[in-house]
Amino acid sequence: MTAPPDWSADSALIHAGTRRDQADPVIPPPALTSIFVSAGDPGSDPGYGRNGNPTWTAVEHALGAIEQAEAVLFSSGQAASMALMLALAAGRDRILLPLDGYYNARALAAKLRPHGAQPVLVDQQDLAGIERELHRGPALLWAETPTNPLLRVADLARLAQLAAAAGAPMIVDNTVATGMLQQPLDFGAIASLCSLTKSAAGHSDLILGAVITRDPALLAELRGWRTLAGGIAGPMESWLALRSLKTLPLRIARQSATAQQIAAYLSGHPRVTAVHYPGTALPTLDVARAQMPKGFGPLLSFEVTGGAAAADAVVAAARLIVPATSFGGAESTWERRGRWPGEQAPASLIRLSAGLEPAEDLIADIAQSLG
Repeated sequence: MTAPPDWSADSALIHAGTRRDQADPVIPPPALTSIFVSAGDPGSDPGYGRNGNPTWTAVEHALGAIEQAEAVLFSSGQAASMALMLALAAGRDRILLPLDGYYNARALAAKLRPHGAQPVLVDQQDLAGIERELHRGPALLWAETPTNPLLRVADLARLAQLAAAAGAPMIVDNTVATGMLQQPLDFGAIASLCSLTKSAAGHSDLILGAVITRDPALLAELRGWRTLAGGIAGPMESWLALRSLKTLPLRIARQSATAQQIAAYLSGHPRVTAVHYPGTALPTLDVARAQMPKGFGPLLSFEVTGGAAAADAVVAAARLIVPATSFGGAESTWERRGRWPGEQAPASLIRLSAGLEPAEDLIADIAQSLG
């Protein structure tokens, strides 16, 4: 079921996919099938499982309701990124990517170079530099805010103005904030990208991605790429995501509040040399408040004295926080990001994802780990 326009996003997330016919289950089951009953001309129904699935559709309705748009679900955030890059690369020489953003986006753009645009790394806070790059030729602006793992905030309204003046589409990787905290389409982005693997689904039990847009032509092209290339979501993963999205507003609010408390604690710790969190970064705090009025998300990072070895020891000493990659789950996780090849994070930087545990328990665990 698609939510009426007068429903809030919170209600739409809870009721997406639910039918109201007599004897229908309140919780829609996953459509575990590779084929559908099909008659007549191809295209009038899903027919084959690569063309569509009602469980995907329910998730897409939920995600679209958050940003008053439409969504296309993919098998992963990277599959969604690839389709988006290929769909928007035609006729463009370069794709401008944040130098401090998700490193796999940079790696993917480089791999796609024979079929796409030349990746160019930019500082998203250097607006004059971005303006110069945009006017060097046809380009795509691939923004990310807050960035992963340095949590730097970019001014979406100003970036959108610069992109529009240069005739460049802007997409925003919105994985850290999710559409509950930040809605890039309202600031001028043509598309919002989200890895549901992280906070959106939030239970560390699936891999999915999505693109949200209000552009009908882009929607059609993305769906075409998904069908042709086969980057489709599994029905069971889609069902898990549909279940999880029901609690997204509650989870992201709790995690944001906890992350803010942890960032404040770390800012006064003698072993911590830097804290990176949108809610404590004073130079961009006003921008962050304007773009993320409901909270700053579950993710933060910090640097410790002693370099990489000391950071590894801190991570290993935790008794509650799980040493693991990814973020946004119900359990708090952390890791030293510099251990990953290709990551450009400072050597002693630890990225921490605040889960649903009480903030005081997490702070106590951080304190003993730093000690």
